[in-house]
Amino acid sequence: MTNHVDAVYENGVLRPLEPLPLEEHQRVRVAVSSSSGDSLASLVDRSFLEQARTEVAAAGYIPTHEEVRGMTARDASSWSEAIIAEREERF
Repeated sequence: MTNHVDAVYENGVLRPLEPLPLEEHQRVRVAVSSSSGDSLASLVDRSFLEQARTEVAAAGYIPTHEEVRGMTARDASSWSEAIIAEREERF
């Protein structure tokens, strides 16, 4: 069983911030990673982000949010059908 919980280090002891489904004196393996100011930072795909930054920097023109909304509003195709078809092509 793997369980992710937040804990506080106090007086040399890790104290979970919520109850754990463990028996008294049960041995567990602990992996420790400190929280940064941004709790979502660890979820960021860094290579994807760098690729996106490179592509944006190389683009000659970046449309505004309103321009993108206008383009998508005029698109009469079924996006869900296109996504399903693309997934079926992969398998």
